[in-house]
Amino acid sequence: MAKRVLTAALAGLLMITGLAVTAPTAAADSAPTVKPPMGWSSWSFVRKNPTAAIIEAQAKAMKDSGLTRLGYQYVNIDDFWYQCPGAQGPNVDQYGRWVIDSTKFPAQGAKSGIQATADYVHSLGLKFGLYMTPGIAKQAVEQNTAIEGTPYHAADIATSYNEANYNCGGMVGIDFTKPGAQAFIDGWAKQFASWGVDYLKLDGVGTQDIQDVQAWSEALRNTGRKIHLELSNNLDINNAKAWQDLADGWRTGGDVECYCGANDSSFPLTSWASVASRFDQVADWAPYGGPAGFNDYDSVEIGNGANNGLTLDERKTQLSLWSLAASPLFLGTDLTHLDPTDLSLLRNEDVLAVDQDGIDAKRISGDADTQVFAKKETNGDVIVGLFNTAAAPRAVSTTAAALGLPRAADYSLQDLWSREKTESTGTISVDVPAHGVALYRVRALHHVDLGAKPNTSVSLTWDAAGSDSLKRTGVLEFVDNGSTPVRNVSLALKASSGASVTPASVPTRQIVWPGEKIRVPFTVAIPASDNLFTTTSVKATADFRYLVGGSGELAAADSTTVNHPVTGPYQTFASTTAQFSQVGDRLGIQAQGADLWGSVNEYGAMYLPGKEHDGSTTVVKIDSQSDTNVWAKAGIMVRNDITNANAGAGHVILAETPGNGFLLDWDSDGDGLLDQQASVASAVYPAWLKLVRSGTTFSGYYSTDGTTWNLVGTGDVPSAAATQDVGVYAISHAPRTTAEVDFSGFSTN
Repeated sequence: MAKRVLTAALAGLLMITGLAVTAPTAAADSAPTVKPPMGWSSWSFVRKNPTAAIIEAQAKAMKDSGLTRLGYQYVNIDDFWYQCPGAQGPNVDQYGRWVIDSTKFPAQGAKSGIQATADYVHSLGLKFGLYMTPGIAKQAVEQNTAIEGTPYHAADIATSYNEANYNCGGMVGIDFTKPGAQAFIDGWAKQFASWGVDYLKLDGVGTQDIQDVQAWSEALRNTGRKIHLELSNNLDINNAKAWQDLADGWRTGGDVECYCGANDSSFPLTSWASVASRFDQVADWAPYGGPAGFNDYDSVEIGNGANNGLTLDERKTQLSLWSLAASPLFLGTDLTHLDPTDLSLLRNEDVLAVDQDGIDAKRISGDADTQVFAKKETNGDVIVGLFNTAAAPRAVSTTAAALGLPRAADYSLQDLWSREKTESTGTISVDVPAHGVALYRVRALHHVDLGAKPNTSVSLTWDAAGSDSLKRTGVLEFVDNGSTPVRNVSLALKASSGASVTPASVPTRQIVWPGEKIRVPFTVAIPASDNLFTTTSVKATADFRYLVGGSGELAAADSTTVNHPVTGPYQTFASTTAQFSQVGDRLGIQAQGADLWGSVNEYGAMYLPGKEHDGSTTVVKIDSQSDTNVWAKAGIMVRNDITNANAGAGHVILAETPGNGFLLDWDSDGDGLLDQQASVASAVYPAWLKLVRSGTTFSGYYSTDGTTWNLVGTGDVPSAAATQDVGVYAISHAPRTTAEVDFSGFSTN
């Protein structure tokens, strides 16, 4: 593993937290890790059932696919390689170390099952990784097992603090001021080295585990074997310097897996919401990555086509963002059933080179729909990713100046996915598909590249909605961002079925000069509908020719959503991006929102002011709900003031979620923040919700037929006012993602 020197800052942190400080000794193998590691890990696809046969099959598939030639070299076993009999935690050997589950990894003669698997992986020219968590097993403490090579025992070093072993449990902390503590970790490290471990994932690491990490760092280094130390997960950014000093990589967030498969299936592996949550992490953690240790954004879920849980454009976005961030690239997919298209993505050497430069990208710009990240490589080139996080195509732009490039006669743009080469005088603009990316290598030139296609863009923008909800206007724009003119520019517009757009075409322009824009106003007529929300898309196309006789084609698309007006007595409120619609007794909400729990209160609501009181019964039917996240929420909200999102007391919600059934959440201490929860059953649509108030006690029920009611839970809300606001609400629980929920039959008395 990489050399780590205990800095003054880290020493100070350990002293502040009351922990003993021992400077780690230098080791002969002290060369820093200069490239983010690449490979495969078992958790996403295999989950709780790794076996020697499965791991070896994945290793062989990685070798046979040609991925190893490109740098994918680690094969890592995650959790469940050891015996976990129950809540008491892992079984242990005579020295308090976890016992291998021999039914999964049978011994081969004198070799343990893990060593035998590692030997097979090594025989393919690959490296082998394993999983561990901080602390010492409770069973070791109860048995008071010996600490190898010392007169000390497990009970001498154990604390009563429960450590995080997410799946098996049964781990407690280690008091590193006690003799024998470091020796216990040393014994583990020597065993891992003897098995042939090249990579160790230390999971469940928190601020309280800094001394554990220090002990593991020293122990692994002193084995004399190069073992990469990776920390997981959701590491505290306030301790980033400690993680840098002690480890080779560190997980910046929670799991990228969505855990949204039916019947505990691993598929789909992830979701757009999980990937999109990494944009802010990449921006926040950029100062702390590379080249001697790397910010880890979790597994790359590319390889199994639709089973990944991502569209093709979303897969390109994940690999582009991870590569811009110089993240470790560990595939979580089933390598024995690789999708050919996905394999071509994983084998794109131009994109992999962006990751392997070990340089973290910075966020250049960002808003609700677009993100631009860029980094400058050692040769002066800039790699830029223009991301569209919206659910419809968007034009995304930046400039050479914003990227930190010097003034130049021209700029070469190499699209790393399509491999198309274009040139620009400085503006870089492209229409990016929904949840997609344009990834460029940009280079300053001392001359105009007359042979390259000019960077041109076509985009659609909508005007503010007018009084006629069935008519929307906008502007089509074509721009030549290159150094040379384009000729015979032909523009056309087409609306989705049922709608019409005028003009449908624009007379051909014989020439458009560098920097010139063509702007064409257009109008879309949308057919009348009883749908709560009607989405109409418009596609623009542009055909042109450029200087050396080549031709170009561009396409852009965008959509607009029409809603019906909300009429009294309903009022609306949003603490996130949201819109509302009403048709008779049918109510619709389209809303984003990160969460509605604790200090996060992002929601869209349609409500009746002051209609909730002692004795009230409120009922609503949820006709449909977008599955944007397993924790997306929709249902009934009661609050003293629904418009006071961050501090409105008397707060209670009855919710349906796509992946976690029906919930009753309430504020138990009067601070306006939801802090208690009851949950039951699984989601079904349609479903009916009923909330009953008695004094300050609220009881929530659900029904699958509107007649038979099942209790979700009951909670006391001491800060509930005599009269409260009551209504329906929705959140997507997914950044930059909109969920639609359709309600009907809302009533309260």
